[in-house]
Order: sequence, then C-alpha cells, then structure tokens
Amino acid sequence: PMKLATLRTDRSTTAARLDGEVFTEIEGYPDLGALLAQENWRQIAADASGPRHEAAHARLETLVPNPSKVLCVGLNYKSHIQEMGRDLPSHPTMFAKFADTLTGPGDPVEAVAEDPELDWEGELVVVIGKTAHKVSEADAAGHIAGYTAANDISMRGYQFRTKEWLQGKIWAASTPVGPVMVTADEFDPATATLHTRVNGQTMQEHSIGDLLFTPTFLVSYLSTILPLRPGDIILTGTPGGVGRARDPQVYLKSGDQVEVAIDGIGTLSTKIVDPA
Repeated sequence: PMKLATLRTDRSTTAARLDGEVFTEIEGYPDLGALLAQENWRQIAADASGPRHEAAHARLETLVPNPSKVLCVGLNYKSHIQEMGRDLPSHPTMFAKFADTLTGPGDPVEAVAEDPELDWEGELVVVIGKTAHKVSEADAAGHIAGYTAANDISMRGYQFRTKEWLQGKIWAASTPVGPVMVTADEFDPATATLHTRVNGQTMQEHSIGDLLFTPTFLVSYLSTILPLRPGDIILTGTPGGVGRARDPQVYLKSGDQVEVAIDGIGTLSTKIVDPA
C-alpha cells in the first residue's frame, strides 16, 4: 500500500511517495499522471529513492495536473438527491471538467465576481491506473489505481442558468484535488467517511458507503462509453449538506476556509480569496 502525490519543486513538479511524514521524489516522472502511464508504476514508486521533503513543508500540486479526462457524477448520494428534491436516478448523471479547472489541495480559490452563489461539494475521487474500455464491473477494480479527495466548488448561479450544469462547474482553478492518492489496496470506500467543514463548522459528514453508484460500477459504466486512461479521474458525487440546499442558503465568500477530509486519505484546505 502506498500514498502518492505530485509535488511542486523549485524547478518544476515531480511525482512523489509519502512515507509517514516524508515525501520521496520519484525521479523522471513530473507528476502522478506520467507515473501511472507506466505499466509497472507500482514498482517504480516503491523503488524510488530521490530527494526527500518533509511533508509539513511540501508544496502540493493538484494530484494529476493534465488528465485526459475529468469525469464527474452529479447526483450519487441518496441524501443529497433527496435534499435537492429529486427522485433516485436509474443511471448516473454525468458531466465533465477540464484540466484548467483543477487546482492544488492547499491553493486558495478566488471568489467569483460574476456569481455570489459559491458552494462546496466534498467528494471521493477515483484515479484510473490502467486503460479501461468496455470492462465489466467485476473487472473494474483492476483498473483503479487508488483514491483521493476533491471539492467540486460550484457556481450555483451559473449552474442553474440552464438545464445543463457544465458552466457552473468548470471555472478556472476552482476544483482542488488531493492531497495524495491512496492505492486501492489500502482504501475501502464502503467504510470511509467524508467530512466538509466551513470555517470549522461541519457541513457534510457522511458515509461513502451510501454511494448509489459505486466506484467499480462507474468505471465499468463510463468505460462502456469511452476508454478511461491512466491518470484520468472520476469525481463520484457529493453527499447531503451543500449550501444551496440549506434554509436559509449558505454560500462561500472571500475570507472563508473550506476543508474536505476523507478518513485515510487526508484533507483539502481551501481559502476563499478576493477575485484578482
């Protein structure tokens, strides 16, 4: 079992392995996506002995800076579907993001001058480790490298301008992903809990076992449509407790601190700052 990440160095970025409180650079691989493209990525990562960095002072890049695909599930926890006033879907509700939308696990996110309805969505993320095309649900687990966390920060005003949500989900540098990928042999989504806190107050706390469509189902389903490549990520959806569904509604503003934590993976900590 391993924890892997992408670090920012003075020169550029590098894939790295986390052991306790120390990151070790995986030399020759500028990021986790480049590492996962190698069939023997596990062995390369295990054998790495590059420069070391104290985790407390490491600067983390978004986990996979240039995935070929970022696929997202819209309604996937029974609690969140119900709080949004919808029926349980028979198929996953899908949308996509782009690399420009991703940002580091500790980076600030700018408030949006054009949309005051900035909301949080803590999510479990599946990271693909081996190309999957038309794979069965039984075989899907073998194509998952591991898991990480994301905050699908959403601009609700834009999201609900039309029936399609895309324009509320793809603002530049608005989706922190990380801090590390925990390999699939060390993480069981069915027993983990997701927590989202805003200024220290818990807003989401939910068992990931409540997912309507599981990671292996999603890998199989999506791979039916198009090939999933190493380094591709799938955001699996958010549980109940988003700001829009509260009465009264709560939105993020400049100065707020929002954290997403998943047991066994770690914490994303995002400061909301003034628009540039």
